[in-house]
Amino acid sequence: MNPELRREQKRVDLVMGLIAKEIDRLKTETARRKDEVIHIRRHFWDEVKVNTDTFDDYLETIIGLRQEAQALSVSQGSHRHAYRRLSTLQRMEESPYFGRIDFTENGESVPESFYIGISSLTDSAGEDFLVYDWRAPVSSVYYDCQPGPAEYATPGGAVRGTLDGKWQYLIRHGILESMFDTSLTIGDEVLQEVLGKRSDKQMHNIVATIQQDQNWIIRHDRGRLLIVHGAAGSGKTSAALQRIAYLLYKYREYLNADQIILFSPNTMFSSYVSNVLPELGEENMQQVTFQEYLEHRLGHEYEVENSFGQLESVLSAEDTGTKRLRVESIRFKSSVRFIGAIKSYCRSLESSGMCFRDITFRGRPIVTAEQMTEQFYSLDPALRLYNRLEKLKDWLLGELRGVQKAEWKKPWVQDEIELLSEDAYHKAHRYLAGKRGFTNEAVADYEMEPEALAKLMVHQKLKPLRRNVRAYEFVDFGALYGQLFHDPAQIGKWAEGKTPAEWEAICRMTAGMLEEGRLSHEDATPFLFLKELILGFQSNNTIRHVVIDEAQDYSPFQFEFLKHLFPAAKMTVLGDFNQAIYAHAEGRTDFGALAGLYGPDQTEMINLTRSYRSTRPIIEFTRKLIPGGASIIPFDRNGDRPSLEQVSGYEELHSRIGRKVEDLQRQGHQSIAIICQSAGESLHAYESLSGIDGLKLIKNGTGEYGQGTVVIPSYLSKGIEFDAVVIYNASRHVYGDESVRRLFYTACTRAMHALQLYSVGEPSPFLEEAIHEGALEI
Repeated sequence: MNPELRREQKRVDLVMGLIAKEIDRLKTETARRKDEVIHIRRHFWDEVKVNTDTFDDYLETIIGLRQEAQALSVSQGSHRHAYRRLSTLQRMEESPYFGRIDFTENGESVPESFYIGISSLTDSAGEDFLVYDWRAPVSSVYYDCQPGPAEYATPGGAVRGTLDGKWQYLIRHGILESMFDTSLTIGDEVLQEVLGKRSDKQMHNIVATIQQDQNWIIRHDRGRLLIVHGAAGSGKTSAALQRIAYLLYKYREYLNADQIILFSPNTMFSSYVSNVLPELGEENMQQVTFQEYLEHRLGHEYEVENSFGQLESVLSAEDTGTKRLRVESIRFKSSVRFIGAIKSYCRSLESSGMCFRDITFRGRPIVTAEQMTEQFYSLDPALRLYNRLEKLKDWLLGELRGVQKAEWKKPWVQDEIELLSEDAYHKAHRYLAGKRGFTNEAVADYEMEPEALAKLMVHQKLKPLRRNVRAYEFVDFGALYGQLFHDPAQIGKWAEGKTPAEWEAICRMTAGMLEEGRLSHEDATPFLFLKELILGFQSNNTIRHVVIDEAQDYSPFQFEFLKHLFPAAKMTVLGDFNQAIYAHAEGRTDFGALAGLYGPDQTEMINLTRSYRSTRPIIEFTRKLIPGGASIIPFDRNGDRPSLEQVSGYEELHSRIGRKVEDLQRQGHQSIAIICQSAGESLHAYESLSGIDGLKLIKNGTGEYGQGTVVIPSYLSKGIEFDAVVIYNASRHVYGDESVRRLFYTACTRAMHALQLYSVGEPSPFLEEAIHEGALEI
């Protein structure tokens, strides 16, 4: 070992010793804190004297409860903090740091060395930093600067000086295996090693290999909207997750993980990325899919189609007329024009057109829809819709009070009382006694009046109606949305006269689905948007940052809705229009339409053109599948050329795939994906390849991504990477239409190390250029 390596190894030994001591201390502390929490929970009520006889007794009880709850909260917080720190240090045992910069601040003559790792570490006295957190201001020099003049921003202003040197370290289990002097960015030696590894069932942090453009994303702190448009495998998602970790670190005094939400493309992807923040000692942010949100808001009213169901309906449509109709419907209902139409329609409801439901009690209407309409439009027209609805709600509650007064003397009430069980009778007795001021001990002394019991019975029977009125269920939102499609000519006045050529057929299709209690995916967001405009948006002001992955799959309508839903939040949007697989995105190539969401002054876009996921031969092939693919820059990692095999039929196809999977497994590939176009093709492939040991079928709703060999529809593979990919059938029959070019590209770009394509019959025309230029082995 050369002298420099020996000297650096001594430092590693010192740091590892301090980490080991801190781990031992924290193990003891976490065990003690855990026992404290358990003790407080177990004896919580032993420490509180509950007495509500007098006001002073009641006050003393409340104070006691608050003190015990506060003690429990403090103990839980201390335990959680100690446990998180312990977990971070245990990860640092593997590699305490990965980089170093030598920086001479202006006015100083001697450079200072800053060692950089996943978390900060000080000496035993707590005075000197032995390791700086990768998110610390000085660490930005490591990612952004080359030797020479350099600076970094701090809360107190910019610190300027000279970067004298930058080093990378490969440390495993406390052993310094090598160190590299790097001049501009993170050196290829470390990156090659990381990218050459087999894939895992979960994504991991990339702090040791963050590139300069990724660091700009992570530390970006201007405006309200950051758009990241990057090629497949360019590290968009990884950088976004590191960005969340950075924000939690920088703004830790007033930002926590519960105030950040990540919209994932599917639940399996949520599982895939769930490990990144905990690896960095941070709690996971909230994760949800847009579909989950729609179903949460609408699922009890309608059967809501998901985005994959929408895509499947387009992919599997055999009749070209049906397919064209659906695509036209998707495009129009996802557009900015339809947003304007909904808003104009909503304004028209201020003067006419509101739809209500009768309120019925015991099989008869007690307030009709016509009465509600008359009352609603008798209110001051200057009031907004939701203000008038609130006044209508109050009027309806008053009407229900009137019904209650009129009903308690009717014969049905006495019939209900006679049918009361003994238990229900005693509950009513205790309730009425309590209302009259009788204590629990004196309940028996209360003599219940028949009149009081009758009024209570009616009150209870009317309770569901009152609850429904308070929830505005008297408004018929299905009918309100349906009115948009009852008269095909009418929407012209709201949509500036611009409707699809197939509009009449679209109206019939939409009205039919609504009558059946179903909402297509393209209708779900407009339906909810209309409902929110009428009632007033149920905005979430606690969320401070929204991250949207695979953003090219979101329509302009959905982005508008999210802006209203999270009015106080900043937004990070990640996507690649070369992977835009849904009909509403056809023809779009960038996020230019988003510039108007918050205005150009509040919007910044970063383009990532270098792809790291796949080997150079795979990227050289995949970039020939799409227009403009030449702008994608491959990282220089060697591998075999993708290969295409043409077969005559499915029996031969399945035989060859079986042998290929065995070969890939022998090569050590731990995750192998057989990617099909659709769910139907996936099911057929899975049943036909049942002889492959451990084969799994991935379907919409699969909650966790696991390693092994899987059959998966192309659209569910988005955002995930595999050691090896087999394209099940890259034929003209399956991938011949221009509308599925991006879907085909997406499937092929999932491969990290090996890509094999099969074609039953004539190959897809998308492969012609790659074949002609030798990027695909035949």
